[in-house]
Amino acid sequence: MNTFTSKWFVIKRHIFKGYNMTMIRMTRMGRKKKPFYRIVVTDSRKRRDGGWIEVIGNYNPVSVNKELTLDEERLNYWLSVGAQMSPTVTRLAGKK
Repeated sequence: MNTFTSKWFVIKRHIFKGYNMTMIRMTRMGRKKKPFYRIVVTDSRKRRDGGWIEVIGNYNPVSVNKELTLDEERLNYWLSVGAQMSPTVTRLAGKK
């Protein structure tokens, strides 16, 4: 197997195993030592604070009552079209 076919095999494996999927995860905002997070829909290959497709909520862990707002209609839409939630967003969505 030459180098070209081995690289193609790796690329093909990632494409067909579902590695390029849409994720629902958190992106960090705010300033130093005062974070808040937006719950966003993004491509799984993007960085944590990279671009996103849609903002569907936010979470403020610094406030006294740890405010969480989440647009459940949009969350259900994105889940219906195949988006995967990160473990942290799954935990937070379960509390709401």
